[in-house]
Amino acid sequence: MTSDRFDAARWQARLDELRAAHHVPAASLAVLTGGDIHEMASGVLHRGTGVEATTDSVFQLGSVAKVYTATLVMQLAESGALDLDAPVVSVLPEFATADAEATKTITTRQLLSHTSGLTCDFTLDTGRGDDCLARYVEAARDVPLDGPPGTFSYSSVGYNVLGRLVEVLTGQVWDQALKDRLVGPLGLRRTMTLPEEALAFRAAMGHMGQSGQDPDPTPAWDLMPRSAGPYGRVVAGAADVVRLAKLHLDGGLAPDGARVLAPETVAAMQRWETDCPDRWSVSSDGWGLGWSLYDWNGTPGYGHDGASVGQYAFLRVVPEAGVAIALLTNGGSARRLYDALLRELLDDLAGVRMPEPFAPPAQPPVVDLTPYLGTYRRAGVIITVAERDGSPHLTYAFVEGMADFHPPLEMTLVPVTETVFAAKGGDSSVSEDWMPVVFATLRDGTPCAYFAMRAAPKVR
Repeated sequence: MTSDRFDAARWQARLDELRAAHHVPAASLAVLTGGDIHEMASGVLHRGTGVEATTDSVFQLGSVAKVYTATLVMQLAESGALDLDAPVVSVLPEFATADAEATKTITTRQLLSHTSGLTCDFTLDTGRGDDCLARYVEAARDVPLDGPPGTFSYSSVGYNVLGRLVEVLTGQVWDQALKDRLVGPLGLRRTMTLPEEALAFRAAMGHMGQSGQDPDPTPAWDLMPRSAGPYGRVVAGAADVVRLAKLHLDGGLAPDGARVLAPETVAAMQRWETDCPDRWSVSSDGWGLGWSLYDWNGTPGYGHDGASVGQYAFLRVVPEAGVAIALLTNGGSARRLYDALLRELLDDLAGVRMPEPFAPPAQPPVVDLTPYLGTYRRAGVIITVAERDGSPHLTYAFVEGMADFHPPLEMTLVPVTETVFAAKGGDSSVSEDWMPVVFATLRDGTPCAYFAMRAAPKVR
């Protein structure tokens, strides 16, 4: 049963309670229901300074930025400037991958739906100049694919290529195109892309630390280069994130009635493009054109998750109920806060029952690990699956440009099904939750392991 009226005092108290319980320094919540946006904030933006979080505060959105880039790309497709099913090289001749044949066939639609085969964790600082995306796309030419085109593998590289497409077709840098085509028309007064722009606002500091304890501020506010913009570098307040969702709920109309997207474009973005082999990392059942798609026991929804250094963002939309919720946080057990708070909010406002958090069953099945033993590799990561002291074990090591990101993760594996395992590491600063590891086969028959929705082909 859904509520007819939003009880702001009730939800503020619940936000305060759950934020403290899960050691999240600060959280900002915006809820769209009944056509109105309700804003709440709780905690402190920086535990070192004690600056209070308010509804004016801004947070790093991480991969939620991909929704902004996808919306820009769909504007261009709607205008006729871009054919989603034509090869990317027909518009961006400089685009290339390590597989020359794959380069000829990869389409914009595949980039939007993470089915291009392009990898995710290729991070390169190409400077602060307006040519940073062009230089990034050039540098990514030799990065190996996670799999052949048509393979689902979550890809930040693909979204940077989309950002470069936006630049070529608009004649503007990605940041300016975002401002002129979305931020301005939607009246997003607390949305920006560059750190110096965030200085004008109450900006959240990320925090990291041991599970079950109050975390400490991260050494740096931002580790992302400017070239990360299209896939992960938008800073915003929670209400502005909900206003972007409202554009899609309202069939492409801005608050003043101006048309930003056609209704059929909005519908196309929410249409199921591909299944997601890893349905647990971000609770995604499938993927549309930019949106992560959910099936809550027959009730459809869409949204996106995002993470940066010690900051975590969550956006969920229930179109049938006209509900959109954005939760922005700056550390601690943010996913547990999300799970507890949005479980209650979505049930109350939209009658949606979220699935239970991912975990192995009380009595795990007996699974022969032998077919999965070995080494899996994708750009920036080596995954080793072995038996250690008679138990399944996974080592997740960062290499190449990711080598300094984090020490190797040592994780135990517990079977959930024949092909799905739950992983948890001894280092609780990484995650206190079970993480899914899915063993599958790529389109060319190569065995692979999915970790955080990224496919790593088996190499030995």
